[in-house]
Amino acid sequence: MKQILRKIAALIITLFLVSLLAFLAFQVIPGDPTTKLLGTEATPEARAALRSQLGLDRPVLARYFAWLAGVLRGDFGESYSYHMPVWDMLSDKLPLTGLLTGLSFLFTLLLSIPLGVLAGSIRSRALDNLFAALDQVVMSVPPFFIGMLACWLFGLVLRLFSPGAFVSYEDSWTGCLAYLVFPALSIALPRTAMTVKLLRGAIRQEMEQDYIRTARSRGGSRARQLLWHALPNALIPVITFMAVSLAEIMTASIIIEQVFTVPGIGRLLLASISNRDFPVAQAIVVLLAAWIVLVNFAADLLYQLADPRIRLR
Repeated sequence: MKQILRKIAALIITLFLVSLLAFLAFQVIPGDPTTKLLGTEATPEARAALRSQLGLDRPVLARYFAWLAGVLRGDFGESYSYHMPVWDMLSDKLPLTGLLTGLSFLFTLLLSIPLGVLAGSIRSRALDNLFAALDQVVMSVPPFFIGMLACWLFGLVLRLFSPGAFVSYEDSWTGCLAYLVFPALSIALPRTAMTVKLLRGAIRQEMEQDYIRTARSRGGSRARQLLWHALPNALIPVITFMAVSLAEIMTASIIIEQVFTVPGIGRLLLASISNRDFPVAQAIVVLLAAWIVLVNFAADLLYQLADPRIRLR
């Protein structure tokens, strides 16, 4: 219990530091929001008046704590560019990014476990080396490059979808999901390769343990030893890795949205930074950082629950 409380305290401190750094980062990057809003021809008096209206003339720490107090109440402020609550803008984009993240995670799960079991069961050295080489190649290719290849091959050559012609889920759920298949696969393939490599090694290690030798001495097929005895134990580190992958998949979703022109929070983030719309950009960065921290926290607890040896330590 004390260990969990310490982790929760560390989680709160981490979230506070992340929010502070995210806020300060947008205060020091080049560019003045008033210049972006009023144009370069605006007079110094007009810019000063707008800075006062936006509260930018107040000390940085005073603005941070006022902003943090609002965030804790669920108020992320108002967009400089659109003059509407930031949360209203985010709530329109978050479901789409969440859907892309969930679909990518589902593909990773469905592909990695059977492929990992297959890789762990290969007994031929030549086939094992070939599989490992292919896995390494896929793992090293970034999702955005896979996305570009998917747009060219499946979009422009095979015409299985129209790149850039995104279908909103408000118009058609099936059309939206069909369009998100290729972005999701672009994200899932490198994560799948990493998971396959981890599961392959874990299965190989488990197959050398004493309890497998005991099961082998009692008879039974190698497939039964692998699936019923080795695989459950091999999945313990993989489950934790998959949980952590949720955070990285969300980050990759933001990048891949640019390749496939998916109108999620990734495109909103880049537009907000370009327009110096700091309240929107700050909210997105803090939410993403909070997601990453919380997912890693949950993965740590999940690992302790899955492996009793960790709890004993």
